[in-house]
Amino acid sequence: MRVLSLRALSAGAALVLSAALLAAAPASAGAAPAAPASDGCDPIDPASCLLPFPSDWYTEPDPRTATGLRIDMRTTLKNALGLPVSPDEWNRADGFSPGSELLSRVPGIDLARTGAAPVTDIGASLKPDAPIVIVDTATGQRWPYWAELDANAPDDRKALIVRPAKNFVEGHHYAVALRNLRDASGNLIKPNAAFAKILGPALPSTDPLHARQKAEKQVLADLAERGVTRDGLYLAWDFTVASARSIAGPMLHIRDDALRKLGDRSPSFLVTQVTNDVDDKIAREVKGVVWAPSYLDQYGGLPGSAFHYGADGLPSQLPGNSQAVPFQCEIPKAAFGKPANPALYGHGLLGSESEVDAGNVKAMAAEHDFAFCATKWIGMSDEDVPNVVSALADITRFRTVADRLQQSMLNFVFLGRAMTRGFAADKAFQDGSGKPLIAPGAPLTYDGNSQGGIMGGALTAVSPDLHRSVLGVPAMNYSTLLNRSADFPQYAKVLDLFYPDKLDQQIGLALIQMLWDRGEADGYAWHMTDHPYPGTPAHQVLMHVAFGDHQVATVAAEVEARTIGARVHAPTVRAGRSPDTVPYWNIPTFGASTGGSAMVVWDSGSPAPPTTNTPPTEGRDPHSDPRNNADARRQKAVFLTTGRTVDVCAGGPCVITP
Repeated sequence: MRVLSLRALSAGAALVLSAALLAAAPASAGAAPAAPASDGCDPIDPASCLLPFPSDWYTEPDPRTATGLRIDMRTTLKNALGLPVSPDEWNRADGFSPGSELLSRVPGIDLARTGAAPVTDIGASLKPDAPIVIVDTATGQRWPYWAELDANAPDDRKALIVRPAKNFVEGHHYAVALRNLRDASGNLIKPNAAFAKILGPALPSTDPLHARQKAEKQVLADLAERGVTRDGLYLAWDFTVASARSIAGPMLHIRDDALRKLGDRSPSFLVTQVTNDVDDKIAREVKGVVWAPSYLDQYGGLPGSAFHYGADGLPSQLPGNSQAVPFQCEIPKAAFGKPANPALYGHGLLGSESEVDAGNVKAMAAEHDFAFCATKWIGMSDEDVPNVVSALADITRFRTVADRLQQSMLNFVFLGRAMTRGFAADKAFQDGSGKPLIAPGAPLTYDGNSQGGIMGGALTAVSPDLHRSVLGVPAMNYSTLLNRSADFPQYAKVLDLFYPDKLDQQIGLALIQMLWDRGEADGYAWHMTDHPYPGTPAHQVLMHVAFGDHQVATVAAEVEARTIGARVHAPTVRAGRSPDTVPYWNIPTFGASTGGSAMVVWDSGSPAPPTTNTPPTEGRDPHSDPRNNADARRQKAVFLTTGRTVDVCAGGPCVITP
């Protein structure tokens, strides 16, 4: 596994680079001068302009959207150079992230004395007297969550972070209440002066809080209808989740447009290198390039490019613009006896297609006769490192990461089409007698690890060709993952330099997630399995989770499992291993085998992760253990070829001896 790294860039060099990029570049197109602090800000949480977040205070009616709203942020954040985040790209959306963290600032709060549900007891979030309430106003359903204070921040800038334990439903409207909050002495925390005034008598139209009180009226009514009264109320607000059309619309548009032009053909490709007799497992390695239409605003879609939009507001191809999609394929020796099953492979964080030659991938290919082909997750590949750094220094630039990630999903679709419709006719993919080494007509599958597990979920949701995918050490929602990853601290130095206020950093991560949703599993989770997009089949996924993973927070994998309807193998872990009151809360279990989607937890004996939003630091990192285990690979192969997840752990927890 390739660990997150600045590669040739040291952390210090990365900071110099990002500073140079910002100094050399003008403010992004459409960026307005910094607005006065009060312009557009929500007065009910004075700690920061955008708090509480997300909030419908930052929307406006728009009958053209699926939700009837559109984001209307006028003031966001400034970095240390005084460069404001331009809200233009966010204002395309018709709501907020389905995985959005809920942010506010409650001076002096003690979550334990308050009785707020921690990450170890998610079920407590649904108690009738829970101090934090999230309710779907259409259905009346209470939503599960966990609450935490930002453990990375000083006391006077600690955000209260409430994270959904299952993604919010696209297009739905939610009301939030914070009530009966207490400090370390057990004293009730009173609401701030602005919110207290809003809770009082009707304000005259001349009062600065008149409009906010009027907007709050429906929120309070929605909460009261569900038994949440004004007694002990500290803060209340509402938000609307973006629609599927808003989140996935651009990606589905470029997919459909590109495939309509391609028809039933294979995309064009060029083989550039063939290596025979690679080792005892791999008979042939093939490298080359597939061409896909590019919808980015630079010819060739270089790092730092973003979508080129047409007059209809959808991504549009510049005349003749194409994306060179590099690929590397590993063909096992077994394929010379029986043609191999075709599978796409997804590399790890900021890696490249060359990771398909990792030992575990070769072992999977050789043991179970799979031919793996990989390309780059452009947007978050090795060539994107400088741009990712610059996007952390100026959050406005993050659209370039999200847009390239969407193009990368199209690139994978085109590589898959070449594997199943074109490669067999090329001698690089034939034996000496001309017989194809990749089985004609065999279903295309996917296997990816780490970032490949995260991005693989999004690719699966939009792929018209995949039916089964293995997501290795996966999760979703980078706004949850980053603080909890042992890989992130060196990148956090960039945020610390350019957004030094820790409260601003949490707001920045929440903003980034709204764009990242368009290019990672969090934005596609509701359609990954049983609720396919138009023109897309239903899918099955198998998630392999490493207990105590240092790099990908397993709690976020559990959120994914709940959202996509996966069942978890039981017994899951040995007694006493999980610190949770109810381990794997509200995830159905299976024993010997199951169809559909599943999650299997592999335990190498590493300590349980911290219960705060900080990375694991104790014990060895088990991140790479599942893929390096022969039983886990056997389970993956059975799933990819039959659609069933079978027990390979002799009826007990899945334990790996490192």
